[in-house]
Amino acid sequence: MKKRIWLSSFIFTMSLLLFGFTSNADANTTHTVRSGESLWIIGNQYGVPISSIKRVNNKTSDMVFAGERLSIPAGVTASERDLMARLVRAEAEGEPYAGKVAVATVVLNRVDHKDFPNTVRSVINEVSNGHYAFSPVQNGRINRAADAESIRAVNEALAFRGQGSGSVFFYNPRIATNHWIATRQHTVTIGNHVFAK
Repeated sequence: MKKRIWLSSFIFTMSLLLFGFTSNADANTTHTVRSGESLWIIGNQYGVPISSIKRVNNKTSDMVFAGERLSIPAGVTASERDLMARLVRAEAEGEPYAGKVAVATVVLNRVDHKDFPNTVRSVINEVSNGHYAFSPVQNGRINRAADAESIRAVNEALAFRGQGSGSVFFYNPRIATNHWIATRQHTVTIGNHVFAK
C-alpha cells in the first residue's frame, strides 16, 4: 500500500515538473479568435511576435475575425519571460517605460543575432572573457521578482519582435567603466541609456 502511495506521489510530482510549468508558448498550438481580440492581444498572450503569427498563417493584414483559427508558433516560454522581466526591472528600474521595452528588445535582438547565443536564458546568463553580459546577473539583482511594468514591457517587446533599430547593446554613459561600446553605432537614447548596434 505504501509503495502505491509513494508511486502515485512520484508520478504526480514528475508530471507537474514535466508538464505543469509549461505555457501556451512552449509548443505550437491553435488559437480560436474571440470577439474583441487582436493580433496584439494574441501575441501578448502567447509571447509571440505579431509578424510570426502573420507569417505562419499567411496573413498580409492585421485583421482577425471572431471564430478564426490561427496557428501559433512556438515562442518564448513563461520562465524565459519571467527571467527577461526580472532583468528589465534590474537594468531599467527608474527608467521610462520605453527604456524598459528597449532593454527587453536588446535581449531578443541578441537571440536573433548570429554573434550571440540563441536562447533568452543563454543571452542573459552569457559570460565572455570573465565579464557578464548583464551586471544584474553578476550582482544578484536579477533574483528580485519582476514588477508589473517590466512584465508589460517584455510582452510589448515580444509582440513587436524584429521591429525597431536592431540595438544589441545599451549602457549608461555616466556610470559605464568600459567605453568600447561608444564606438558602436548609436541607435537611440532613452532616459539614461544609450542603445547601439
